[in-house]
Amino acid sequence: MSAALLLEKAKTAGVMIATAESCTAGLIAGAITEMPGSSAIFDRGFVTYTNGAKQEMLGVRAQTLDAHGAVSEEVAREMAEGALARSQAGRAVAVSGIAGPGGSEHKPEGRVCFALAANGRDTLTETVEFGAIGRGNVRAATVAHALDLLIASL
Repeated sequence: MSAALLLEKAKTAGVMIATAESCTAGLIAGAITEMPGSSAIFDRGFVTYTNGAKQEMLGVRAQTLDAHGAVSEEVAREMAEGALARSQAGRAVAVSGIAGPGGSEHKPEGRVCFALAANGRDTLTETVEFGAIGRGNVRAATVAHALDLLIASL
């Protein structure tokens, strides 16, 4: 499982992890802390489902939300950087997306924006189109991809 590999790699690197989650609402943090010994590498998780929570808890700017919408790499970047700045972590992953059902022509169901912030490095952002595979499947795929991003960063 990816969380076990993350635990091993983060322990070896001496790196703490933080999460900033919208569409997964804490599932990434849950996957990490499911592992015995996760307290050695997991600092905290931010569940910021609303735009207001993103602004208040992570410092996402209203201008960024207005210009790009919550499901954007720009917002994911500010989420990850905010989580990193507001924690004791050396890595922070952020996700914001449309798990479904629904979506629009411009922001379809299954689109998830990711960001990975790390001390002393540029923040990585990307968008993954999981497609209309169902809410639970989009959320599970998002968790797996976020864990993979964290692992790759170590």
